[in-house]
Amino acid sequence: MTTALQPPLPSHPLLRMRLAPHGGMPRPIDGAWWPRSYDLLAELPQLLAGLPRAWGHITSVTVHGATWSAVPGRMLVLDQAVRLHRTVAVSAPHTIVLLAPGRGRWDLLVVPPDTTEEAAEPLMAAAAADPV
Repeated sequence: MTTALQPPLPSHPLLRMRLAPHGGMPRPIDGAWWPRSYDLLAELPQLLAGLPRAWGHITSVTVHGATWSAVPGRMLVLDQAVRLHRTVAVSAPHTIVLLAPGRGRWDLLVVPPDTTEEAAEPLMAAAAADPV
């Protein structure tokens, strides 16, 4: 009798993010992110590490205040300080805004962590689709 070896589980779960293709036209949403929790301190490092290098260093992040757990004024991510802001704007309860000085602003749709895969996939695909 032989025993099949199971591959080791990744130490960090895969980042669930889809980004829209880079183009010249501004977009209201630049992609989608599906975090595993509303703990920004736990989720943000993986998100920022997975962003394209062309986006530069993200120095400011804005999230909806009623959605996320406690958010400090800043945190150290990838050995760099990132300012964290909370908003209560009714227009953007399910977005995260990322700013990189001199590079730009990116708005990502935040798919709620408790969303099923069947429901999350179409949302993420639509957020990352080319505008028609």
